[in-house]
Amino acid sequence: MEQRNKLRVFHSITEMQRVFGLPQPLHPLISMLDYSKVEINREMLANPFVMDFYNITYNESAGCKMKYGQTVYDFEEGGMFFTSPGQPLTGIETTTATTGFTLLIHPDFLRNYTLDSKIKTYGFFSYSVNESLHLSGKEKTIINAICKNIGDELETAIDDISQDVLISQIELLLNYSQRSYKRQFITRKPLNNALLEKLDKILDAYFNHKTALLQGLPTVQFLAGELNLSPKYLGDMLRTLTGHNTQQHIHLRLIEKAKEILTISDLTVGEIAFELGFEHPQSFSKFFKSKTSLSPLEFRASYN
Repeated sequence: MEQRNKLRVFHSITEMQRVFGLPQPLHPLISMLDYSKVEINREMLANPFVMDFYNITYNESAGCKMKYGQTVYDFEEGGMFFTSPGQPLTGIETTTATTGFTLLIHPDFLRNYTLDSKIKTYGFFSYSVNESLHLSGKEKTIINAICKNIGDELETAIDDISQDVLISQIELLLNYSQRSYKRQFITRKPLNNALLEKLDKILDAYFNHKTALLQGLPTVQFLAGELNLSPKYLGDMLRTLTGHNTQQHIHLRLIEKAKEILTISDLTVGEIAFELGFEHPQSFSKFFKSKTSLSPLEFRASYN
């Protein structure tokens, strides 16, 4: 164990479980912690730490708070969350008995399997903790059944097919989680529509208050920060609602604003380019034509 920016860093699952006073894992590279069978040291969880392995946790308890960065998130409904190697977890507080599970997977366990590269395509490993997955009753049954299969397999004597079975179960768990997240984007559509409306207001203010002129084009990271969302979660949410990712949404709003200025003002193309955040008028003209098939001046002429 090392210290990294005052955070405890666990390089191995065995090391972490030893420090937390948990039983030694049945396999050095993968561990299933069933909270009904093991007791979690709450004082240890309250200290910040980093794991150099994948973490999949489902917490059914309502009395759990977690600090992620500078924000405290209250899991009033419980929730399932995913972290990739190197992501810090700071300050987990539980006020009631914890129920659920934690699955820890060292990257070395996935070596030579397609899941080694595929796992990086599951966007929810980049979501913030406040964007946890809230499972329906049916989804809980499916997820718990898969995790029981993983736990049972770990308790079975290791043979030459054990890793294949575990890898297939992990991939099944991730695929069901991805499906559940897509369902969550849809069922929480009113909330997400409110976020979309807020996003558009932020973009409107960005262009109307000359922020673009001073700071350049709005970025995905800027918008995600304004909405207190991770960039990946924001992109996946927008893709579900609109069919476009965040960058594409920015471009659409940028074109709308450019058309508006071209039709109601006498500003030159260069002045419009700088006002919208472009460094060079040529870049603006090229961007505008790629989206509308017309140059800015051709659009202005056709409108008039």
